[in-house]
Amino acid sequence: MTVPERFVRVCTTAGVQSGRQAGDRIEMLSAAPWDSPRVTGVIAADGAALRAPCRPGKVICLGVNYHDHATEFGHAIPDCPLIFMKAPSAVIGPEEAIVYPSYWTTRVEYEAELALVIGQQARRVAARNAADVIFGYTCLNDVTARDLQRRDGQWTRGKSFDTFCPIGPAIVRGIDPANLAVRGILNGVVKQSSSTTHLIFGVPEIIAFVSHVMTLEPGDVIATGTPAGVGPLQPGDVVDVEIEQIGRLRNRVVRGAPGCWE
Repeated sequence: MTVPERFVRVCTTAGVQSGRQAGDRIEMLSAAPWDSPRVTGVIAADGAALRAPCRPGKVICLGVNYHDHATEFGHAIPDCPLIFMKAPSAVIGPEEAIVYPSYWTTRVEYEAELALVIGQQARRVAARNAADVIFGYTCLNDVTARDLQRRDGQWTRGKSFDTFCPIGPAIVRGIDPANLAVRGILNGVVKQSSSTTHLIFGVPEIIAFVSHVMTLEPGDVIATGTPAGVGPLQPGDVVDVEIEQIGRLRNRVVRGAPGCWE
C-alpha cells in the first residue's frame, strides 16, 4: 500500500520554499516537488509558517458539480462540466486572512472543495490516464461574492477578489479522490458535510474535459466543486475546509479597507 506524501510551502528567512513533510520534520526542497528537486535542509514542522502549497498559473473551478448543491440552488444537472476560472492572484494559504471587500459586496460566501494539482503538462488527456498528470490533492475554499456573481451574469469578479482562493494546508499524493469526506466549518459549526462520492463529474472526467479545452501546466489547480450548505461569511469569522486524508485549511475573515474605485 502506498504511503501518502505531503508537500507544503514554508515561509523561511530565504523566502518561501517547497518542502516534503514527514511527521514532525519538513525536508526543504530546491524547487517545486514536480520538478525533481533536491533536499536542501530540514526544519521542524511545529511552528512552520505555511503558505499556499503551490502558486498556480491557472485556477480552474467547476460549478454545480454535487447533486445536493444543484438541488440547493435549483439548477438542472449539467450534461458536461461547467467550468470557470479564478484569478491566480486570489490565492492565499492557511491562516492567511480572507479580506471582505465591503465596498463592493454585501454577500460573501464560503465553498469547501477538493482541489487537484497538476504535475506535468497535459493536453487532450483520456479519462483513463488522468491519474498520470495529477501530482496530488489539496483543500480549496472557493470564496464568492454571491451578489456580484448574480448581478454580473458571469463569475469573474465575484470569484477573483484578492484572497478569495485559500488553498492548503498541503498537497497530498497517494490518496484516492473517489471517496473523501468534505466538510465546510464556520466558527466551529459544520455547515457542509458530504463526500466526493457525490460528485456529478469525477476527477478522471474533469481532467479529460478540461485538458481538451486548455493545456494544463505543472502547478495548475482544478477545484472540483462544492457540496450543499454554502453560506455567508462576515468579518471576524473563522472558516475551515476539512478533507479526509488531507487536513484542515483555516482562514479568518477581516474587513477590507474602503474602496476608491469611484
